Amino acid sequence: MIKVRHVLGISGGKDSAALAIYLKNLYPLMDIEYYSSDTGKELDETYQLITNLEVYLGKSINILKAAENSHEDPFDHFLKMYGGYLPSSNARWCTKKLKLEPFEKYVGNDLVISYVGIRGDEDREGYISRKPNIQSIFPFRKNIWSEDVVEKFLANHQIEFNLDNLNKLSLGVKRQKIESILIKSLDLNYNMHNKLNQLMDLGVKETNFLIYDFLKSTGYPLAQDDAYFPLLENEDNLIRDDIFRILEESGVGVPAYYKKIDFQINGKSSSYARSRSGCFFCFYQQKIEWVWLYEQHKELFEKAMVYEKDGYTWMQNESLEQLIAPDRIKQIKADYAKKQDRAASKKSNFLVDILNEEEGIGCASCFI
Repeated sequence: MIKVRHVLGISGGKDSAALAIYLKNLYPLMDIEYYSSDTGKELDETYQLITNLEVYLGKSINILKAAENSHEDPFDHFLKMYGGYLPSSNARWCTKKLKLEPFEKYVGNDLVISYVGIRGDEDREGYISRKPNIQSIFPFRKNIWSEDVVEKFLANHQIEFNLDNLNKLSLGVKRQKIESILIKSLDLNYNMHNKLNQLMDLGVKETNFLIYDFLKSTGYPLAQDDAYFPLLENEDNLIRDDIFRILEESGVGVPAYYKKIDFQINGKSSSYARSRSGCFFCFYQQKIEWVWLYEQHKELFEKAMVYEKDGYTWMQNESLEQLIAPDRIKQIKADYAKKQDRAASKKSNFLVDILNEEEGIGCASCFI
């Protein structure tokens, strides 16, 4: 019997934490391994979240560290290797060296199902690994399958195969409608997303079973697992509000850096918070988040400034020293307060909904 491992990465962000809770509650018999890649530069709140999760899950979270034999934190070790060149959106060596490579070393050549907390209200795929022995599943979405699986399943040359599998399922009155979609060929005016959405609208479970039957003819890890896969019957489609509800109701709690902190600017009240997990000096931070770091964790901000000593900066066209000039802080806060006012019409109880307009930007393995 081939052993297939089921793993879930805890980034310190709200979505991966909620996913761990969600899967434990709905599928307590699933044997899931939990891991977290520690860069050595996380906020204390991240480590507290991991501790809270371990208590709730009743299971240890494996801590992965790159450069295990180095006397330095993983980030500092690789920063020297890169000659002091700070990571950026165009050179994300931090994600590769501190997150992806330790994960791939952790799983080795084993067959692995990796559960990823991308939500149903997000339009992104997420990148964890492209190794053929690792398959990603997205339990929060109506479509739990990765794009490469969907592309292969809906390829025109698979139509006859899928129709044969359709005849094995008990579909009742849905059969004819599903068949009418399956026989359609993809072309420039009818892409795989159109076809998948039509199938899902007719039946999420039915579509899942069709895709699963297709997978059994491939080398994907899930095809090698003899155990029944319970997520085939899951029709949930969770959004951001659901994530906060799961965290609060479980008692694990929302990571503290999401909690709003009030400030005054130009006689008006406003508030800010951090919108993501990850290193305290992450280059994906918005400028208001750098101000938050300066005012709420000044010692960490000063450490981030030290990294700019070699001439590289975390942001294009502005150093941290320039950013914390009093007039510049006022400008950033005023601009952000206006942005909040414009977004206030959004019906949400969570500050992060307003703060995180660019939530989709970033590395999936760091922030989910």
